Amino acid sequence: MVVTQVKHDVKDLSLATLGRQRIEWAGREMPVLRQIRDRFATEKPLAGIRLVACCHVTTETAHLAIALKAAGADAVLIASNPLSTQDDVAASLVVDHGISVYALKGEDNDTYHRHVRIALDHKPNIIVDDGSDVVATLIQERPEQIADLIGTTEETTTGIVRLKAMLRDGVLTFPAMNVNDADTKHFFDNRYGTGQSTLDGIIRATNILLAGKSIVVAGYGWCGKGTALRARGMGGNVIVTEIDPVRAIEAAMDGFRVLPMDLAAAQGDVFITVTGNKHVIRKEHFEVMKDGAIVCNSGHFDIEIDLKSLKDMAGEVKTVRNFTEEYRLSNGKSVIVIGEGRLVNLAAAEGHPSAVMDMSFANQALACEYLAQNKGQLEPGLYSIPADLDKEIARLKLQAMGIAIDSLTAEQDEYINSWTAGT
Repeated sequence: MVVTQVKHDVKDLSLATLGRQRIEWAGREMPVLRQIRDRFATEKPLAGIRLVACCHVTTETAHLAIALKAAGADAVLIASNPLSTQDDVAASLVVDHGISVYALKGEDNDTYHRHVRIALDHKPNIIVDDGSDVVATLIQERPEQIADLIGTTEETTTGIVRLKAMLRDGVLTFPAMNVNDADTKHFFDNRYGTGQSTLDGIIRATNILLAGKSIVVAGYGWCGKGTALRARGMGGNVIVTEIDPVRAIEAAMDGFRVLPMDLAAAQGDVFITVTGNKHVIRKEHFEVMKDGAIVCNSGHFDIEIDLKSLKDMAGEVKTVRNFTEEYRLSNGKSVIVIGEGRLVNLAAAEGHPSAVMDMSFANQALACEYLAQNKGQLEPGLYSIPADLDKEIARLKLQAMGIAIDSLTAEQDEYINSWTAGT
């Protein structure tokens, strides 16, 4: 029997041994965060700071949590999505690292919101958020705690959209670090991480052959670009849907067919939403889909697919494989939904590979340090990761990969910094 004094709500502490092994394996490909953690352990930049992290509780997130604790933070970790928690990882963080974790794979919405409020009971000085649920709850339900807040960090597109809305409405009265838009985050995590892990989730859940399938990717932001690229690489005939004319042109020039969803719905075999918006696939789309069409979402929240309308249309809903449900419609056709419309790469697979999360979580760790170092000096608002930190993460990653690059000669440096030199 495992005994721990750390407050927690996890599935089973006896899973800690397996979680420890998997965390160690992920660490093999996270050298940048490891270097930051080692420095944090010496310098303690977060000493005395109460910190709440609302993240996908995976092997990669474990290394972020361990780094933040090494920095001296009094940290609490909760899940940012009901289906993204890896229960063995949660157990190991409690047992092996003494970190309070409140996360259960498959937790219902009431449990999720209870965990958010438990996290706020910790009275955080810094919030590491995924989707801005903790920040939104703080503003709406605990405004008196805002005075304790140094700032927040956010690394999802959805969360940044919400923070910008808070800023417009005048309720973002503290600094927020936009980790999502750091070059070493969205160029790699969103494109390569989402691209690979989304298809991984689809394949694990269904075991279908993607080659020859018509695959509809809704949204051509960085996540959509990566998903479309990987789907084509697996032999899929990719269709992109978009609302942004510039992104639509880009998709067309990248060699993809571009259609409105009203037309794509009748042609697709597999549908993947990565827009961050609501009801991208709706009743009128379900009605014209092929029999057996597969629908899934890789955006942060489970709102991109209108599952309520689909349930209303279905005479029968049954589980056909793990994390895979078949909705039998009154017209005799069926629609297959993976992962209850939640993040398919975490609901049905293991999320992004650790090598790409190494850079994303390096940004998170350094953003927390930056907030602590600049306590009381930053005006309320949304801040980008400083360019020097972004480039330092890239430099460390290249170094770990054994890749060398050029540097400017004195003559070149003088040329690009002069307006008098010409042709």
